[in-house]
Amino acid sequence: MPIEILSTHKIHKSAEEAMPKYFTVHRLPDGKERAAFLKEVGPRIRGATGWGIDKGLIDALPALEIYANAGVGYDGVDIPACKERGIKVTNTPDVLNDAMAEITLGLMIALSRKIVAADRYVRDGRWKKDGNYSHTTELTGRTVGILGLGRIGKEIAARCAAMKMRVVYHGRSEQSHQPYVYYKSLIEMAKDVDVLVVVAPGGAETRGIVSRDVIAALGRDGMLVNVARGTLVDEAALVEALVSGKLGGAALDVFEDEPKVPEALFKLDNVVLSPHQGSATIKTRDAMGDLVVANLRAHFDGKPLLTPVA
Repeated sequence: MPIEILSTHKIHKSAEEAMPKYFTVHRLPDGKERAAFLKEVGPRIRGATGWGIDKGLIDALPALEIYANAGVGYDGVDIPACKERGIKVTNTPDVLNDAMAEITLGLMIALSRKIVAADRYVRDGRWKKDGNYSHTTELTGRTVGILGLGRIGKEIAARCAAMKMRVVYHGRSEQSHQPYVYYKSLIEMAKDVDVLVVVAPGGAETRGIVSRDVIAALGRDGMLVNVARGTLVDEAALVEALVSGKLGGAALDVFEDEPKVPEALFKLDNVVLSPHQGSATIKTRDAMGDLVVANLRAHFDGKPLLTPVA
């Protein structure tokens, strides 16, 4: 009998197209249909994929052996519940590092050079009416602090160094083999940098790590770039600081309650907003989808998982 897989969310096109070649794939329904579906099909599901799975759904899948998370961040997966049941979990690291580093640099440049606001200035006819646009800020020679020097953080650091920026970082521990200055205190690092890049993992451990005090330490000339999870930043404090001018600017690809974005940010020229597009390139999303399918196939073929996390 074919192995039955549950797709908890719509995922990458490459995976959606490839999975039916190897498995019988079911899409998790919404609303009233879900309970009946899980009662009938749930006991036959041996593998699942999507953007996260909670204990309630895990309990409804008694035969579940593996959850192939469709992204690198797996804070939406109940890891303790999976471990308790012996369910394997995989994610999609490395293949998105370059795309994430690219968008981070793009956001940094757009923010410092006010590219979005300048574009609007031209489109609104103000260049001809009001004259040249105001001067902006260069990144060359500036100090960038990276919160989370993991795989993606290292790619961002290398690109910043190539742009003649000074790179420093904060994380759970110092990485002695890295050529960048380590700060044990995030607040102290925020005081000393021009740009703070947030690229640490999400989850309870890092929730609100970019606190009101960290934002205050960045100051009126400081800039915040978040490409990690919206939950890492005290969003209310961030909005307050941007509106009041106590923070120089922010470029945000993620938000606390997506797709909701604080409306107070819409009118600010010192803010660049992006709809969680970090890894959303055709090349990278195809590679992520391929990795999802490869992990599922490896498990059911009795081979080692390519990217296990639990």
